[in-house]
Amino acid sequence: MLGVGSLEPAGEVWTAERDRRVSVALARLHRLAPDDPARERARAAVIHAGMPLARRLARRFSFRGEDPDDLVQVALLGLIKSVDRYDSSHGVRFEHFAGPTMLGELRRHFRDRGWALRVHRRLQELHLEISRAVPQLSQTLQRTPDIRDLAAHLGRDEGDIRDGLECAHAYAIGSLNSVVRSGNGFAELGELLGEQDRRLESLPDRHAIGRAVAGLSPRDRHILALRFAADLTQAEIAQRLGLSQMHVSRLLTRCLQHLRQSLTAQGLSCWRPPPRARGSAPEASLTLRSLVASRLPRLSGAVGGRTVLS
Repeated sequence: MLGVGSLEPAGEVWTAERDRRVSVALARLHRLAPDDPARERARAAVIHAGMPLARRLARRFSFRGEDPDDLVQVALLGLIKSVDRYDSSHGVRFEHFAGPTMLGELRRHFRDRGWALRVHRRLQELHLEISRAVPQLSQTLQRTPDIRDLAAHLGRDEGDIRDGLECAHAYAIGSLNSVVRSGNGFAELGELLGEQDRRLESLPDRHAIGRAVAGLSPRDRHILALRFAADLTQAEIAQRLGLSQMHVSRLLTRCLQHLRQSLTAQGLSCWRPPPRARGSAPEASLTLRSLVASRLPRLSGAVGGRTVLS
């Protein structure tokens, strides 16, 4: 028999005597036949006896933000592998064999499972190198090392150092549901981020404007572009097109009427022009500016040196 009772862990201390007893028990365990009923019970007893060592190694990584119980489970997985692979004939103490195995499982866990966002392994390893170098250089230089210091110390390009520092943000991300202070109270972080996307909200209106403008003639579209995109006055438009100012005014009024009818047919309410002062001349561009310019901020683009309506 293996003396299972003598292997029960009395505490979290892993002593040389405990290591000797576990090594002897493992040597006897491996001499049992695979189908021996006592083998599974003996294996479980040895694993139970090695749990203090697994807990001790897991505590080394407790500052990295992972759940301590999860780290213990990962270390125990390494312990089980150590129990199954240990060979006492090599003359190596069980602690010296199981320790690196469990540490490897813990490091693999952080490499493959610990990052909130998937990062290339090269960058993960570079980030670890930088994390180890910062305390050393801080003590040597008596200041916080900059990118140039880190690059010289690690023999890396400064661009690589920037990438290694930047990828640290991918390790842990904040939750939009986390509660933060806002003014005199508290609110969820997601409620404080972002703003109203006016361009997105105006998309149906801009689509309707585009369909309405497409029904105008090329000349009318060109006049609209000159008036509201190029911001020319009626007199300047008349001079450029070789027309009278009165004719340009009538064309703008007709364009306005067409757009109002088209938008009404599409189910959109038309904007009314602001009231004008008594005795002032009617200005068609006021209504047009309210209806078109406010709903479609970019009316034109330059094509072949000529201003045309989008």
